[in-house]
Amino acid sequence: MFLKNKLAWMYLLTGVFVILAALLGLFISSVHYPITVILDILSSKIIETQLFGENIPLIAERIIWEIRFPRVLLAFFVGAALALAGAAFQGLLRNPLADPFTIGVSSGAALGAVIVLYFQISISFLGVYTLPIISIISGFIAMFIVFSVTALANKTLSIETIILAGIIVSSFISAVVSLIIALSPQEDARAILYWLMGNIGMRGWSHVKLLIPFFIIGACFLLFRARELNAFALGEEAAEHLGVNVRKGKILIIVGASLLTGAAVSVSGSIGFVGLVIPHFTRLLIGPNHKQVLPLSLLLGGGYLVLADLFARTIIAPSELPIGVITALIGAPVFALLLIRERLGRG
Repeated sequence: MFLKNKLAWMYLLTGVFVILAALLGLFISSVHYPITVILDILSSKIIETQLFGENIPLIAERIIWEIRFPRVLLAFFVGAALALAGAAFQGLLRNPLADPFTIGVSSGAALGAVIVLYFQISISFLGVYTLPIISIISGFIAMFIVFSVTALANKTLSIETIILAGIIVSSFISAVVSLIIALSPQEDARAILYWLMGNIGMRGWSHVKLLIPFFIIGACFLLFRARELNAFALGEEAAEHLGVNVRKGKILIIVGASLLTGAAVSVSGSIGFVGLVIPHFTRLLIGPNHKQVLPLSLLLGGGYLVLADLFARTIIAPSELPIGVITALIGAPVFALLLIRERLGRG
């Protein structure tokens, strides 16, 4: 009974956190509108009824509905995707240092996106989905290279070797991206560099629509694999004894996590530490059961990135900081403290 009550409270508090983060993201900006006006704009668009009957200026409607609201949604889905992918990678590899960045998926996805942007690639039958699909494929290729290098170096595919191979592949990809930037005209290089630091500004409904299909598919791949992830925590041999199809389970988890990462990177650039810190923090709160870790990481990651974006666009307003800078400044020391706390607890 206590465990059920604790879980209920955790979901309730997490839901409140997400709602408050979204409301703050909508209300706080350099252009101020009363809360009643903002709620009337949203209600008139969503349920076609105004809650307060306010007189809504056309410019306010455009700012809230076409700029601020899709930005909050995009921040939520990007944060949720990265946190969920990080939780899955950490569970699969049984290592708190595993996340889309440390094992090379994010770097591969970023390279694919940079190539599309630099060469202005547009595949006719993919249309607007050219960018996310090429980004996702590049993430898969990077993951394949990481596991190939690991297999050549260590036949047992040890966790430490996978992470080391991921760092090597990420470093090489970063060098390729740097070469592209160096060969680009100054304005293009600046735009690519700013995008690589992570940014969801100047994004609209088109980017939200690009991300959501891949988010739904990737999230479904992972949320229904909680049992396999719990079994993998005991080791692959133990998972087989528990009736888990280890090969199929690993492939589906990797596909789902890579799909989420590639899609998120394609619309937001490289945003670090979300997939590293949020799952680790969630496990400290609720324990190692992936039936709870996965959905709570999704919600916490989404709410966290909404707040990070709020800081990024208000701390030096009217200018904006790249959101990746904010997540790194917050995430690096927080993750260090979490690791220190865990090591001390084990000691």
